[in-house]
Amino acid sequence: MSALMRNIGPYTTTAIGLGCMGLSIEKKPSREVALEVIHDALNAGCRHLDTAWAYYMSGGEEQHNEKLIREALDTWDGPRDEVFVATKAGHFRNFTDGVPTWDVNGAPESLINYGKQSAQALGVDAIDLLYFHRPDPKVPYNESIEGMKALYDQGVAKKIGISNASVEQIDIAQSILGDALVAVQNQLSPIYKDSLDTVEHTKELGLAFVVWSPLGGFRKPKDESKYDVFKEVAAQHEVSYQQVVLAWELAMGDHMFVIPGTHRSETILDSMKADQLVLSAEEIDKLNRG
Repeated sequence: MSALMRNIGPYTTTAIGLGCMGLSIEKKPSREVALEVIHDALNAGCRHLDTAWAYYMSGGEEQHNEKLIREALDTWDGPRDEVFVATKAGHFRNFTDGVPTWDVNGAPESLINYGKQSAQALGVDAIDLLYFHRPDPKVPYNESIEGMKALYDQGVAKKIGISNASVEQIDIAQSILGDALVAVQNQLSPIYKDSLDTVEHTKELGLAFVVWSPLGGFRKPKDESKYDVFKEVAAQHEVSYQQVVLAWELAMGDHMFVIPGTHRSETILDSMKADQLVLSAEEIDKLNRG
């Protein structure tokens, strides 16, 4: 298939990537199925894989997803050098009262340690793109970013990104990282539009905006009405409403990327068709108002 290619800093990769978290956390598929999903996405033209140090089951093997991606790429017979892999440092899993939870550690020395472990798990000398996963309220943001800069300066990561960041935090990161900062990964979907200000800000700064949970993630029934207008447009195009959601996000600018997650090949293969869906100005306006 012919895939839409866009630029993240010095890299040219597919605008639609594979968000790999669901292949390693709770309710994950078997290892065989997970490898098959990654291979099927790559064979269909995907060249953008997104992972994180923290993508593993709470209480399970740390860095499960990074190791899975390495295995998938090692066992794939396609052009490995075409595949762009991004990972993230600063998050980890734990149990709280028997419930699996997420926690953060943005201390510079910890980020440096996480980053080096990620490069080792992925089997690379330098990570294509390493994000600071999430701000740590216990650590001043600029100090965490200094830790990320150290990873860049030491050659552990070729480029740096930040995730779950506000406009103010983007500016702090850019003031410290300069051209080393190439991407911001924030949540965005029909049910989560709080990050639209960062969509515009990254566009102005020339940074890539990578959408996590682009389809809304694990939605609650009360949120379903937000998708009605997307389903209307999808019916007119005779495609899935998920394709319309992704096409709507990609239409926000040439700096936009989406990384839908999946447990099954069928869903990512359907999502990957979204970059061929052309929405009219009227349809985009309708979706924005919806």
